[in-house]
Amino acid sequence: MNRFSGKVALVTGGASGIGAAIAARLAGEGAKVLIADRNAPAATSGAIRYVETDATKADDVSAAVAVALDGWGRLDILVNNAGIGAYGETPDMDEALWDQVFAVNIRAIYLFCRAAIPALRETGGTIVNIASISGLFGDYGMAAYNASKGAVVNYTRSLALECVRHGIRVNALCPGLVETALSAPGLEQPGDRAHWQERIPMGRPARPDEMAAVAAFLASDDASYMTGSIVTADGGITAHTGQPNIIARRQMREAAAE
Repeated sequence: MNRFSGKVALVTGGASGIGAAIAARLAGEGAKVLIADRNAPAATSGAIRYVETDATKADDVSAAVAVALDGWGRLDILVNNAGIGAYGETPDMDEALWDQVFAVNIRAIYLFCRAAIPALRETGGTIVNIASISGLFGDYGMAAYNASKGAVVNYTRSLALECVRHGIRVNALCPGLVETALSAPGLEQPGDRAHWQERIPMGRPARPDEMAAVAAFLASDDASYMTGSIVTADGGITAHTGQPNIIARRQMREAAAE
């Protein structure tokens, strides 16, 4: 496929994890891609360039958009992928950490959208925001992350309504657990991986390239009638009420009886 031939994309947080996979997927389908990240990617090429960017600073954000426009003359796709996690219950959470989570997870999206939308109006472009299933439901000990990703979800809907008259589509991808450096600490202790996986109907974390495939679909003309959509890719987690797996427990009892 060459769905993005002649198009230019900007991917925030594209140096690693899901962002790196998205950048590679878009470039692999013909796009020119600018990675805006505080850290440099492992490699760049003629199709993938990098600009050091603090996504929480308006001047850095405007400069990154300018680099894409100066280098390639247009902007068609904005993928707001940069994000951080945080654990801690409300009475124990430092204000600075709460503010940092919101700065990276939602303020940065607002800043990039504000800077990029004028260019996207010229191309009838598209915006893909990387949210999380944690923005749809609550988690234990993740209030700041839940709240910030919930903001991404509803900002996506509102922004889609703002942008539709300009021919810009805006959608969000909500991953579940993905095998990245960001999720690694939650999986490294003995038994932690099994504890996570037994809650995922598909029985495993996602690969970054699987999230990139969904993001590329949303950015492509294949999703031409989608805007304001919140798309989950979570191995079936949000299909579940949270109630026990009665069939599995029955099978365990039968096996024990035999």
